[in-house]
Amino acid sequence: MTAHPSPTTALPVGRSAPGPSDHRLRPRRSCLAVPGSNPRFLEKAQGLPADQVFLDLEDACAPLAKPEARHTIVKFLNEGDWTGKTRVVRVNDWTTEWTYRDVVTVVEGAGPNLDCIMLPKVQDAQQVVALDLLLTQIEKTMGFEVGKIGIEAQIENAKGLVNVDEIAAASPRVETIIFGPADFMASINMKSLVVGEQPPGYPADAYHYILMRILMAARTHNLQAIDGPYLQIKNVDGYREVAGRAAALGFDGKWVLHPGQVDAANEVFSPSQEDFDHAELILDAYEYFTSEAGGKKGSAMLGDEMIDEASRKMALVISGKGRAAGMQRTSKFEAPEA
Repeated sequence: MTAHPSPTTALPVGRSAPGPSDHRLRPRRSCLAVPGSNPRFLEKAQGLPADQVFLDLEDACAPLAKPEARHTIVKFLNEGDWTGKTRVVRVNDWTTEWTYRDVVTVVEGAGPNLDCIMLPKVQDAQQVVALDLLLTQIEKTMGFEVGKIGIEAQIENAKGLVNVDEIAAASPRVETIIFGPADFMASINMKSLVVGEQPPGYPADAYHYILMRILMAARTHNLQAIDGPYLQIKNVDGYREVAGRAAALGFDGKWVLHPGQVDAANEVFSPSQEDFDHAELILDAYEYFTSEAGGKKGSAMLGDEMIDEASRKMALVISGKGRAAGMQRTSKFEAPEA
């Protein structure tokens, strides 16, 4: 069989499947938070194997440090080496006095070296629309490509979750819907002080509905779904367990707050080698069996397994995640002898 081209996005190039445009499918297994006011951390982040790095002007920046942090971020976006990483800046939310100046300073100063703006505490679609309009004005004024900079919308309270469908559909710039657990837990009076862990006294998964609600909105609008942070940064096993639950549901990645969490995130949100190889075999086999040479079959046997169009769609997901992670297949499809 002819080798398929290697993509840079989360679905294989050349294989048709319903889904968003390429820029929305950037790998985001590990999304590293970096305080925008800390040059040492900003320098170190460039050498870590995180898929995405977001330079934070919100919770990780003290109020008095925010104005200077904007300029620090611009400097590092323009002068740093972020090769292979999605470059994001988290601004402050619209209820604060800092948001518009965050956006104007960062985008005017480093727009060509910026992939997305992350908007926290999104409560309704109009907040996304407002950011979209501001970005468009800046891009036109500065002569930047209009629409290039994406938006990541963070859901952090009950109102945001109730309105998540409208938020996901609010702008073609939206690339991801992100769960922000700490503020969300506070907004619904959840009885827990440990962000990311289950509240005491509840025997089931207290986050299942929230995660699934975000996931359904994201997938309905062909967006990525990202899980939020796990604050016990030295408990990597705990991180893996929580990340594994989100990955099992279908989430695309999770925040990392410490370099020790990066490898765990990349591993958890990548398929196993066995699953990746199997997915690639399914795709090659289905392509062959539906062809003239393969008998134009709608379904066929691959070993002891029957494969069909539904199998192809499932395999596309696993194959796409593996290719985005840089995985290489270790098996090859051989067409059966006539």
